[in-house]
Amino acid sequence: METENSVVERLRTMVGKPFSNSPSKFGRWFDGVLLEVSKGSLLFSFVVREDMTNPIGTLHGGATAAIIDDLIGLTAATLGHDNFYVTINLSIDYLSGAKVGDTIFAHSNTLREGKNISNIECTVKHTNGKIIAKGSSNMIKTEIKKSNA
Repeated sequence: METENSVVERLRTMVGKPFSNSPSKFGRWFDGVLLEVSKGSLLFSFVVREDMTNPIGTLHGGATAAIIDDLIGLTAATLGHDNFYVTINLSIDYLSGAKVGDTIFAHSNTLREGKNISNIECTVKHTNGKIIAKGSSNMIKTEIKKSNA
C-alpha cells in the first residue's frame, strides 16, 4: 500500500490544471499540465511552443532534457523524504521529434529508492505513441531540509 505524504497530497490537488505553481521557476516556463501523481511517479502533458524549438522547428534537445530533468526532480520530491535531492547524472536518448503545436507526454517512474541515492527514469512520448526521448538520473540526498528552503 502506498504511503501518502504531503507532497503527493498537495500535487493531487493540482491534477488536470496548468502547473503554474511549480516549485521550479524553470519548470513553470514549460507550462505543463499535471495529469497523474503517485509516490515515485508523475505524468505531465506539454504543448510544444515555438520558443521550445530548434532552428529546424522541432522540439529542442535542451528543452527535452530540461523537461526530463525537472520532472525527475519533482518525482524525487514525491518520495516523501525531508531533504532535497539533486541530480548526480542525466542520461538521455533522443529517438524522435515533435513540432510546434504538438502535445507531448512525460511520464516518470522511480526505479530504485535508496537511502541516499534514488534512480528515476522519464519517458517523453508524442500523442501518436512514438517515444521522443527517454532519460534516467541518479538523485542524491542533500543536507538541505525542505523546511529550510
